[in-house]
Amino acid sequence: MKTGTRHLRSSLVALLITFSCVWQAAGQSSGNKQRMNIIFIVADDLGYGNLSSYNAGSRIRTPFIDKLAKEGTRFTRFYAGSPVCAPSRCALMTGYHMGHAYIRGNADQHLRPEDTTLAQRLQSRGYVTGMFGKWGLGEENDSGAPQYKGFDEFFGYLNQRHAHHYFTDHLFELKDKQLSQVQTDSQYSHDLIMDHALAFVREHKENPFFLYLPVTIPHAELLLPQKYLQPFLNADGSSKLGPETPFVQKNPKSYHSQAQPHAAFAAMITKLDADIGRLMQLLKELGLDNNTYVFFTSDNGPHKEGGADPDFFDSNGPLRGIKRDLYEGGIRVPMIVRAPGKVPAGRTSNQVWTFWDVLPTICGLTGTPAPDNIDGLSFVPAILGKKQEQQHDHLFWQFNEGQLKQAVIQGDWKLVRFKKKGTPEILELYNIAKDIGEQKDLAAQYPDKVKALKPLLQQSVSPAANAAFDWSDLQ
Repeated sequence: MKTGTRHLRSSLVALLITFSCVWQAAGQSSGNKQRMNIIFIVADDLGYGNLSSYNAGSRIRTPFIDKLAKEGTRFTRFYAGSPVCAPSRCALMTGYHMGHAYIRGNADQHLRPEDTTLAQRLQSRGYVTGMFGKWGLGEENDSGAPQYKGFDEFFGYLNQRHAHHYFTDHLFELKDKQLSQVQTDSQYSHDLIMDHALAFVREHKENPFFLYLPVTIPHAELLLPQKYLQPFLNADGSSKLGPETPFVQKNPKSYHSQAQPHAAFAAMITKLDADIGRLMQLLKELGLDNNTYVFFTSDNGPHKEGGADPDFFDSNGPLRGIKRDLYEGGIRVPMIVRAPGKVPAGRTSNQVWTFWDVLPTICGLTGTPAPDNIDGLSFVPAILGKKQEQQHDHLFWQFNEGQLKQAVIQGDWKLVRFKKKGTPEILELYNIAKDIGEQKDLAAQYPDKVKALKPLLQQSVSPAANAAFDWSDLQ
């Protein structure tokens, strides 16, 4: 009897342990499913006016991205980190603006060991992290390489100049903690990047994941497979967009020539839009549609390289300026956020926020600790359609290519500063609430406003950044 009792007790204990393990596993699984996935898509050099949801008169229709906007919130006052690629992505990943970020230009720089990223923070929170597209913040064997900056998987370009070429013979892949060069047989890189991104979602559908998708289109090389270009050509091979002026590249190491640049650009935007549609369809098929925050934006304003024609396509919409400008057209970019049941659908918001706010915002959405010494703020309330209490006192940009360019926005006012060494500075003042196209310089009319805003330019730059320039000549 005692032996039977012992057996019964042992069986009950074993059964309780089994139930406990099953309950814990179920709880963990349930927790994983309840934790929202994050997909952050960055188009390359896509202008504010290149989406039909932002520009009703656009020559190119973007129905899938427009659907994203209808099912989520469209922000009209969102700003990139910089008017060019690498520093803008640095701001996105680190939460610092151009007065404090380590990478401030498109020179070959890489993130340092002390520079932590959004991916590292989400990885430490238990997210599977994948990046597919263009990195631009580190090379294969330096401290800025993807495997050292929080990514479990990567496929694409490390160097941004390499990303100028869509039909390259190699890309890089991070798998099982090993980063290696892989041969691509000169296949169209964007298709390979999208295939890897979709495979990442399928593979990790049971786990919370962070998909960073910095695609390379519609960046400057206007080149893509004929099957994507064909819908924009007439039966005789001419462009449906009218007479074309061919772009001829004399430097074989630069962008590829293109006989029909307008048709090619339209085809690239259309291809990007279709692939966003593919991604959203996959989320539905996998049952992830209601469990994923999807962000869509661009790294800076539209380009005028490789035969691109932003005037023809009204790529900056109502804004002035393009890539490399600190006018609105160079830094104000689309931002769409979608998460059914969480982000209000069909809403347009004029909330002012930026690339350096993305890190603390996504940390806030995922319950991930964010650093308290960065420039970014959490805009979770604004995304969820609630009152946003935290606001920036001002926003700051600096760009040093060719000359020093600085800009500061405070409220409705924007001050833009140009300075070449040995020449007088130029200060321009705009009321962007009344003059979105920055057509009327009010500096002479409102000298007190200029005087009030100008100190913010230098105050926004760290001493380390000051040391890189001869500020005695720039005051």
